[in-house]
Amino acid sequence: MQLAATRIITDDVDALVAYYETATGITAHRIHPLFAELRTPTGTLAFASSATAPLLGEDVVEAHSNRSVILDFLVDDVDATYAALQQVVDVFVNEPTDMPWGNRSLLVRDPDGNLINFFTPVATAASDE
Repeated sequence: MQLAATRIITDDVDALVAYYETATGITAHRIHPLFAELRTPTGTLAFASSATAPLLGEDVVEAHSNRSVILDFLVDDVDATYAALQQVVDVFVNEPTDMPWGNRSLLVRDPDGNLINFFTPVATAASDE
């Protein structure tokens, strides 16, 4: 089995795709006006219009209602990413912070309220010995 993609249902595919393209520097593949994919070597983040929700079943998904999933993006320098996102992100959950598990992490919310973690692994004293 292979995880193929993570999909976000949104009321505004164009706006959310534009946000992620700007935040990540990756150009999305527009498969349909109601669907797009942000493809990386390690995974795909898909965006689908809430207009597609009835195709999945009655009351199965709802845009703007995620409070349990975090999208993780590995970046070369989380502090540089923080500086670059100042004009893109409206909601910073925190500033770059060293986490106890060895990552320097920046948490933000996208326009639909989804939580995004931009992170960079940092060297620890134990790994430097």
